[in-house]
Amino acid sequence: MKNPISYFDKYDSAMKITTQEKADEYFYECVQHCMLTALEAGQILNMGEAAEIERQNLGYFAGYYSHETRLRVERLFRCVHPAIGAAAEGQKSPAELIKIGMNMAKEYDRTHERRT
Repeated sequence: MKNPISYFDKYDSAMKITTQEKADEYFYECVQHCMLTALEAGQILNMGEAAEIERQNLGYFAGYYSHETRLRVERLFRCVHPAIGAAAEGQKSPAELIKIGMNMAKEYDRTHERRT
């Protein structure tokens, strides 16, 4: 995997994988890349931490694709979208997605209030 790499270039390839063997290989490559990128930024991540980051990124990125792609990616990479949950729980309506986004924004504001 080249470094630096855009999120699109890194995760779009994963959206096309259809076998567990290829998913496992690609996931390992993503985890190694995550650890290397962190190290270059002066941070040390263990494999478990890097794997968690990669699962969240893969789950999030899959949210931009079809429901069928999300189902496959979540199964192959054992991930879910960090904000809207698993595709297997069903598709969310636009109103549900807006509500989730608004609640996340409120929570962000609440936890990042300026203290004066």
